Amino acid sequence: MRTDSPTLPRRLRGIAPLAWFLLAPCLAAGQGQTHTFVPERGYQSFAVREPVLRIAPGDTLISESMGAAFMPEEDRHLAGEVGPIYIEGSERGDTLAIRVVRLELNQDRAFSGTSTGFAALTMTPQTAMLHEPVPARRFEWVLDLDANTGTLELPASGKDPVTVELEPMLGRMAVAPDRGEVIWNAAPGNFGGNMDTPEIREGVTVYLPVFEPGAYFYFGDVHALQGEGEITGTGLETTAEVTFEFDLIKGKSIAWPRIENDEYIMVAGSVRPLMDAYRIAHTEIIFWLEDDYGLDRWEALQLLSQVGKARIGNVVDPHYTVVAMYPKKYLPRP
Repeated sequence: MRTDSPTLPRRLRGIAPLAWFLLAPCLAAGQGQTHTFVPERGYQSFAVREPVLRIAPGDTLISESMGAAFMPEEDRHLAGEVGPIYIEGSERGDTLAIRVVRLELNQDRAFSGTSTGFAALTMTPQTAMLHEPVPARRFEWVLDLDANTGTLELPASGKDPVTVELEPMLGRMAVAPDRGEVIWNAAPGNFGGNMDTPEIREGVTVYLPVFEPGAYFYFGDVHALQGEGEITGTGLETTAEVTFEFDLIKGKSIAWPRIENDEYIMVAGSVRPLMDAYRIAHTEIIFWLEDDYGLDRWEALQLLSQVGKARIGNVVDPHYTVVAMYPKKYLPRP
């Protein structure tokens, strides 16, 4: 179900000053609408399929993620990523800009765990080992949404519970992949997908390349907290209400997902081995500095080598994700 209401026009936020200057003539403009969408089912893959909602550039979407653990047992097979959302006017070669305006947890619990064949520190189908697999265990965290904390009991250790500060994030944001592919929702790639980077949180703008008319946007996999690498294959798995603002950069083509917050411009590269994901992310951020900020390629490389940062999104999914980060304070002025 959905309700629509008009909102005031607004300009795209989150793009750095020079990038805004370069791209402003291409941005879709107009009166935005606010859409409220309550998902009834999710999908276990990213693909072109009948959209659940159609929106226009400049629109706002208020929705909520899905989590099997919080659904009646008879409905858990319906859990998955929310979408696809059809973006009117989007075409191959455009860039979809999605600002995460609000990411508000809506459960007082979160779950994490280990499994016998999916993680960074145990045998997997791709990595044979002689040791016994890590045991499958489930851990329940108690969330205090007012205090923004999560608490884990430690009965096997005989120690006091540990309380940590939460940093809610979205593990999955995607468009339909290229060439009509249907890709498992656990996988990341140039279409976005299960990047599992803690950098995708409230206040950031994510840029995704458009491969299909309509883009077909998906989201899900809320974590109340996740360490770099997601080494057990889970964060603090929970759900949230999310507010997105959408814009479309016409004729602006990017090769890999880009992320921007107040401090950094970032690129997410996803592939195996991990070093190649690192290379993709850093090569693409140099292209960004060269194309949109006017830096010489080799001077951009020199700067990135000295002031850049990198984060590991995940080392457990079908492809690994590395995020290259360049501080905005070192961007050249227009």
